[in-house]
Amino acid sequence: MKCIRTPIQAEVTKYDQDSSMEDGFELYSEVITKNNVDCKNLIQIERGGQIVCPYITTRRGRTFIKEGDYIVVEEDGTKLVCGGDKVFSRYREI
Repeated sequence: MKCIRTPIQAEVTKYDQDSSMEDGFELYSEVITKNNVDCKNLIQIERGGQIVCPYITTRRGRTFIKEGDYIVVEEDGTKLVCGGDKVFSRYREI
């Protein structure tokens, strides 16, 4: 059966380190040793002499934010991280 995604209205905002869009931070050393994450373009922020990476908590767990990513907040409050290369093929501005 072929299906098409139901249109869902969402707020799409390019990630900005200074806007508190993330749900939290994890030490970079923990990200690369304990998570199965592609670290290419992963945002790294220095805080208190340590390097941390911002993330969003989703239904599938933590999604770490990379350079150029957008934070998508759907009508029901669900948060997603979407790459800048895909966001506007999935969402169109209204």
